[in-house]
Amino acid sequence: MTESFGALLTRTFASSGRLCVGIDPHAGLLESWGLPDTARGVRDFGLRVVEAASGRVGIVKPQIAFFERHGSAGYAALEEVLAAARAAGLVIIADVKRGDLGSTVDAYGEAWLTPGSALEADAMTAVAYQGLGSLDGVLALAGRSGKGVFVLAATSNPEAFATQTATRADGRSVAAGVVSDVAAHNAAAGGAGAGSAAVGSVGVVIGATVALTDFGLSPAALADLPVLAPGFGHQGARIDQLPGLFGAAAQNVVVSASRSILSTGPSGIEAAITAAAAEAEAACRA
Repeated sequence: MTESFGALLTRTFASSGRLCVGIDPHAGLLESWGLPDTARGVRDFGLRVVEAASGRVGIVKPQIAFFERHGSAGYAALEEVLAAARAAGLVIIADVKRGDLGSTVDAYGEAWLTPGSALEADAMTAVAYQGLGSLDGVLALAGRSGKGVFVLAATSNPEAFATQTATRADGRSVAAGVVSDVAAHNAAAGGAGAGSAAVGSVGVVIGATVALTDFGLSPAALADLPVLAPGFGHQGARIDQLPGLFGAAAQNVVVSASRSILSTGPSGIEAAITAAAAEAEAACRA
């Protein structure tokens, strides 16, 4: 029987911690690392981050846009980075933020969640602007393949606040509605909340710099949901604030940090990863 993504994530938390290292080869970082802003540069950057993460954390999150901007050569570089991460036993969250409906969104899911695909990841980020039901094909594929999906719910960019806090017809905020719909999906799929120690296989993206109450959310609403929380480090959230930000749900949080780690350069990244990983585990025990 295929292991669910929720079970994989729970096992990874126990063995390798909650820190997720972003792989974000934007132009400024490439320059500071002494690499060219080319497909070869993003390839070398990504492979170095994978090497530094291996054995220190269990999760990496490539930001696909920084590879995609180099066209087909960038995707070829990404394929090498993904293959190296898989070979290292790292859990890969592809930060692609895809969303649509029908056969189009199904094709996105096939690209990122099909076992054996050149772009295979363990999970992908997705957008449910057309409603969570628009992702039914992606969620079904993820369930069959032991993959995960993180659906955007409450993001830290100020432009999103008005939309994500707007009230739906059922009285919930848009963000709270996404969280509720994802929780209902997981309950219907079984696993989390059904006597299992694992979190569900479908989670939500909640920025570490947002206040849950501002979005009509609470830690209780996130029980049994994996939460991908970008924004630690460079964007302003501190890892030691994890319990205060998420309460009891902190145990389910994928603590995502990118520039604060990557900006230490090739000579400092290993120490930065080790320190941030230890801080994340200490925060969860607090």
